[in-house]
Amino acid sequence: MKVYRKKIEIKSTSSIELIDITDKVAEIISQSGVREGTVLVYSPHTSAGIFVNHNEPMLLQDFTRVLYRLAPVDERYSHDLFELAKKNKSDGRSNGHSHCKVMLLGISETIPLEKGHMLLTSKQNIFVAEMDGARTREIIIQVMGL
Repeated sequence: MKVYRKKIEIKSTSSIELIDITDKVAEIISQSGVREGTVLVYSPHTSAGIFVNHNEPMLLQDFTRVLYRLAPVDERYSHDLFELAKKNKSDGRSNGHSHCKVMLLGISETIPLEKGHMLLTSKQNIFVAEMDGARTREIIIQVMGL
């Protein structure tokens, strides 16, 4: 079995942003030479998640609206007081809501591969869900198989 791993950099420009990385993942799969197996898309962050869904602009607006409703920015989050209580250096962000949103989404997706291609339907895309932007994030793509 072969394991091929590559990191990609994703730059967000707003506080919440859903970024389609499907083509970048497909390119890495092609570079890997793996024809049959799986691809893992992993976010090593606690305020940026990974999910698979349809890349339709109004649906993406719906996702954002739902996430804001489930974990509102103006809610009281104990995490936002953590840095003050622990006297840690703060980067100036109150981001308890961001961590809660990512908890709902998850930080990875595994997709099967067949004949060197992801088994995604025409309505499925892979997204990085930035919940605490604007930032640059590193996302790990690991292709495993034959």
